[in-house]
Amino acid sequence: MPNTDKQDRLEAVKQRILDDGITPELKEQATQLVFGEGNPNANIVIIGEAPGKKEDELGKPFVGASGKFLNQMLEMIGLQREDIYITNIVKYRPPDNRDPKPDEKKAFLPYLQSQLEVIQPKIVVTLGRHSMNCFLPDLQISKVHGEPKRVKLSLKENKGDILEVIILPLFHPAAALYNPAQRQTLIDDFAVIPIIMNKIKSS
Repeated sequence: MPNTDKQDRLEAVKQRILDDGITPELKEQATQLVFGEGNPNANIVIIGEAPGKKEDELGKPFVGASGKFLNQMLEMIGLQREDIYITNIVKYRPPDNRDPKPDEKKAFLPYLQSQLEVIQPKIVVTLGRHSMNCFLPDLQISKVHGEPKRVKLSLKENKGDILEVIILPLFHPAAALYNPAQRQTLIDDFAVIPIIMNKIKSS
């Protein structure tokens, strides 16, 4: 499928969020929608929780301190941001960088699923417990971080179709910035990504 077609379809999902008036309270106090960016044909999609201050200002995901750390970890495994697609569950910045509320995550989840449906990634890397719990609601990140899980997602637009992906739950880079032990854990867990990709390619 040509790149432009997928990009157009992603733009349509973005427009739908605006047209549907998702989370009006969040929208009102945010600067702009932070939809996501990257390669529409990516094998890897990274999903965070919600935009922070810098993301809200620039309209791009992971451009603050967490984003710099994420870029470093991508380089460590031979990837750049252009190779992957990055987004968040909630696409407006919550006030004072508070955690996203359950109803906010629920409101945005169908649009996140639509993004995945367009991109068709092989691996979905979730950053933080909020992101993980959208796909693996019964697990604790402290116990399963760095452990790939095979998940089947029912596709909304192609009813009856299934998108099979590997979910790789990781700690959020923000938590690791101030915790050296967790920082190393995240770096080690990140190194699992190319191992999974090689297994997928050889299977």
